[in-house]
Amino acid sequence: MKQRILLAAIFLSFALNAQIKLPRLISDGMVLQRDTKVKIWGWASAKEKIELDFNHKTYKTISAENGKWQIELPSQKAGGPYEMTLKASNTIILKNILFGDVWVCSGQSNMELPMDRLKDKYKDVIAKSENANIRQFLVPDQYYFASEKEDFTSGEWIQANPISVLQFSGVAYFFALEIYEKYKIPIGLINSALGGSPAESWISEESVKKFPDYYTEFSKYKDGTLEKQIDENDRKVSNDWYKLANTTDEGLKNNWKNADLDDTNWKTMNVPGYWADNELGSINGVVWFRKEFTHPTVKENTAKLILGRIVDADSVFVNNHYVGTTSYQYPPRIYSLDASILKEGKNEISVRVINNSGKGGFVLDKPYELVLGNDTLDLKGLWKYQLGAKMLSLPSPTFVRWKPVGLYNAMIAPLKNYSIKGVLWYQGESSTKKPSEYFALMETLIANWRTQWQQPKLPFILVQLTNFMEPKSEPVESNWAELRQQQLNVLRIPNTGMAVTIDLGEWNDIHPLNKYDVGKRLSLQARKLVYREKNLIASGPVFKAMRQKENKLILSFTDTGSGLMAKENGILKGFAIAGNDGKFVWANAVIEGDKVIVWSDVMINPSKVRYAWADNPVEANLYNKEDLPASPFEADLDGRK
Repeated sequence: MKQRILLAAIFLSFALNAQIKLPRLISDGMVLQRDTKVKIWGWASAKEKIELDFNHKTYKTISAENGKWQIELPSQKAGGPYEMTLKASNTIILKNILFGDVWVCSGQSNMELPMDRLKDKYKDVIAKSENANIRQFLVPDQYYFASEKEDFTSGEWIQANPISVLQFSGVAYFFALEIYEKYKIPIGLINSALGGSPAESWISEESVKKFPDYYTEFSKYKDGTLEKQIDENDRKVSNDWYKLANTTDEGLKNNWKNADLDDTNWKTMNVPGYWADNELGSINGVVWFRKEFTHPTVKENTAKLILGRIVDADSVFVNNHYVGTTSYQYPPRIYSLDASILKEGKNEISVRVINNSGKGGFVLDKPYELVLGNDTLDLKGLWKYQLGAKMLSLPSPTFVRWKPVGLYNAMIAPLKNYSIKGVLWYQGESSTKKPSEYFALMETLIANWRTQWQQPKLPFILVQLTNFMEPKSEPVESNWAELRQQQLNVLRIPNTGMAVTIDLGEWNDIHPLNKYDVGKRLSLQARKLVYREKNLIASGPVFKAMRQKENKLILSFTDTGSGLMAKENGILKGFAIAGNDGKFVWANAVIEGDKVIVWSDVMINPSKVRYAWADNPVEANLYNKEDLPASPFEADLDGRK
């Protein structure tokens, strides 16, 4: 009897292993690349006969000894929906398949940032987002060092509607919307991005060998031992820190969220602001804030509490009722609450802020208000505060997930059989520590990906870093500016494009909310580079060359469109010049035809020029008349740039 059971189990195991298994990408609702041969692939038992029925034709193959198989379908025109049937010892029917254009959307957090974070800014867009021809496959955020993965652990194709679109990359969705509205072709977005990731984490093991330091670093993690040790240690350090903060917090012990708490002896500070700039000083830990406000009537059913951004984590209570929490500093604090917890007359907001390093508090130049229907109550001004727990700063984690090669292996390699139209790339913020190497990294990455997809001319369109951080009054060195120059240099690589976003940032937020214009400018680049639209102005002015005439530099540009212009006040700003000593001073600048003339009365023999060379060059205003901004740049008379 036992022998029969054992034989049955072996037979069942063999039968299950013999069944066709498909990668996550090959699934219901997928968008396949039009106008090119496409691969359908998967796994089965060795030498398994496999049939694929599609569009009234049958395609056959036999799996290899290792169980792998693939079938190549001939080029198809845009359209659908179609069904596809695969048969072996089992049958799989794939439904709702479209042929259109597939774009891989990669990089770091500004590409990853979902429409859900933008829902208050783009309410109308989201409400009208029902479109079965725009779809996204969200690649799970994972890393792996041992080898290249063949599949993802999760993921499915979803089509845009007011609910699902909240998961879409904001930049990618606006790009897709523009392209679809122009060409009416189905658009598939493969969202493979991870916040904080540097360029080297997206390069393969073989290609990263060009960078010995990164290859050495990668090699430490390949067997998984060090990775596990670091993750366990980081987790323990973090858990211990927060446990101590919670157990020693006087605010938790004494219920400081209580609306009737006597806070007479609490200190006051202006919100927004940082407690390091006030009497409390530069400490880390837990600080409680309270604000009393009055409201004459409450007629609405719901209210919205907007608390800008808070460094680092917060828990918010209104009249002793919990209304929300955010665990890290970047998301906007927008909390919906039942208006019934509000009272006519006196109300109390309590905010518990946990800051584990750096300056804790409320980010400047953000909205802090309570919204009730059409009424808005400004909450900026004096708040009371009290220290709940003083802590040593939390050591920064190692962030193993950002180490070289790991993201390529887990989030890019499984895509290699899937035909695509091109790549959209928004990354660079995490590479500003070493900007001088960025061009070499991107040149390697682009060549690496083109080899992987076996598309030597695979279009690659990147987003140049936007403006960020506090403006400076004098010309300064800037890693952000240097990295923008490196990104500009990427345009030397054939079949690349770049969306300039130097005017779309927010000085106090590394994740600016204007993702519509980023997507639109990417779409302009695609329309010209990939869809070959003639006579389309897809870019603002791009520096071409310069010559010296007496004490002036005469600059020429490509992509001038209908002509150059100084936006807003008509006075051209943002230019600086230097002599051979490299000391830059602000320069006068005027437009003469399709040229820009720059000079300074204190500079007799200028040889170098910079434009918009700063973290946040707010005054830079060179545009073409199509309202597209000029790219920041640096150049000298010797031709270096």
